[in-house]
Amino acid sequence: MNATPTKSIGAPTDVLALVTATSPWSPAAVAGASLAADFDARLSGCYIDPGLRMLHGGEPEPSVLALLIDPPHENPEDHSSFIALARDAGVHRASWIVTRAGIAQTTRQLGAWHDLIVIERDMVDETVAFDVLGEALLTCRTPCLLLPPSWHGPIRPERVALAWNGSIESIRAIHAALPFLHRASDVVLLDGEAPAYDDEQERAPRFDPAAYLINHGIKSRVRRVHAAPSEAGAALLREVEATKAKLLVMGAYGHSRVRERVLGGATRHILQHVNVPILMQH
Repeated sequence: MNATPTKSIGAPTDVLALVTATSPWSPAAVAGASLAADFDARLSGCYIDPGLRMLHGGEPEPSVLALLIDPPHENPEDHSSFIALARDAGVHRASWIVTRAGIAQTTRQLGAWHDLIVIERDMVDETVAFDVLGEALLTCRTPCLLLPPSWHGPIRPERVALAWNGSIESIRAIHAALPFLHRASDVVLLDGEAPAYDDEQERAPRFDPAAYLINHGIKSRVRRVHAAPSEAGAALLREVEATKAKLLVMGAYGHSRVRERVLGGATRHILQHVNVPILMQH
């Protein structure tokens, strides 16, 4: 196991859980509480009304649906119940928030003072999931932990898979994952970086993920992933299953800003089919 002090350097101090249900508590609330306890962090629970979850596209004009639904109000019982949930999990600093905005706008605002956001992959309808979640991932500037559908219980990532493709997004994701990696007993670096040729070398200093992990006291084993771009998602998914990883770490996609509102093919495939939590960063 990778050695770590009780409070890891860089560990999140403020964890945000986007809550979709209060009775019983939705998976993000339970997972967020367990993570906050593990990292000795503060926990914020934020409830997003179902009528607001489908909003996307920046600052939307009031829609007919938004005008028809009742504005969400904080329920004192939900507040006290969430504090009790946190306390039972071992979290002693918790707060409860009810948002009146969509997912992207809420995560962008709250992400400014949180270090980790826990999101349920199926908190929005499949038809708009990738637009809504994609916008949130690309604009919140905060590491996001996406829970797969039907996820229940705490997060215990004994084995972590790191998806490396040479992009700046994957570098940010590996950096954000350090607190998890220190607690893992097995770290697998899935190296899918395309080979570079002398005339294609960039001027910026090269990032070596294996050396970076060693410098942080983390031992890893490398598995080379060979796949065409169109098959990258399926290949990565096979590696996650083969290594029996309990957590996947990957960049939140690195396409041009022209397509920022839509997740890339590999990311979309992984989100649709993977059955383990994903730590993502753009």
